[in-house]
Amino acid sequence: MFIPLHDANSLKYIKLQYVTLGLILTNVVVWLVTGLASTQAFSDATVVGLGYIPAVAFDYADLEPSLVIVPEDATYITYAFLHGDFMHLASNMLFLWVFGDNVEDALGHFRYLVFYLLCAAGGALFHGLVEPDSEAPLIGASGAVSGVVAAYFLLHPKVRVWVLVLFRFPLPLPAVIPLAFWIGQQFYMLVVDSGSGISWGAHVGGILVGAVLVLVLRRRGVPLFDRTIVSPEAVRHKEITLGESPVPHRKASVPPTHWGR
Repeated sequence: MFIPLHDANSLKYIKLQYVTLGLILTNVVVWLVTGLASTQAFSDATVVGLGYIPAVAFDYADLEPSLVIVPEDATYITYAFLHGDFMHLASNMLFLWVFGDNVEDALGHFRYLVFYLLCAAGGALFHGLVEPDSEAPLIGASGAVSGVVAAYFLLHPKVRVWVLVLFRFPLPLPAVIPLAFWIGQQFYMLVVDSGSGISWGAHVGGILVGAVLVLVLRRRGVPLFDRTIVSPEAVRHKEITLGESPVPHRKASVPPTHWGR
């Protein structure tokens, strides 16, 4: 188990990750309106009306008309903006914050937004295929964020990322190590823990869709498996030549750090 904390992977094509920031803001606002600042009855109604219910999507059950908020097909997207509690929201938004900006950079603003929404839809669809008769509403951005993680894994496997391992040990690791472990864990848990309250199917669906879409939606000239090694600031060593003043070297050809990096 790990928590991503920070990378220093500079943006190359965009000045600011507008879409990533907008998605985070939207998720936070929706959580405040439907969760923290709402009544229990309103919160439950939005979960049922905006969440993705496989039994309804696959015509095993019908939703009471008074509970319908959006068309049935729209719930393939709307579910991804709802979260059950603060930790559910925070974990998804942290992954999106660390990895989303570089995927947005590689795809461009508009194609990244399309990518994100399609990953959300793919996560819902795969969850529905795994549990087609489930009447429990699926909520959370995990499917879409899983697609972002898969894309980052294919784009920047050698970038060093600070991660908190076992909630205790901060380590700077090449992205390929924690992300490969995380991706493998989702497939493993889908097999051994399919009956839990976590939708591993949505995670796997997002991963599969994200891995495919990044191949076709990335900018022309953006490579897969970028070999450029970029380390977080905290692990860059200052070299001091014997007999010289201990003045840090200038960082040549490194773009200024973007806000929020």
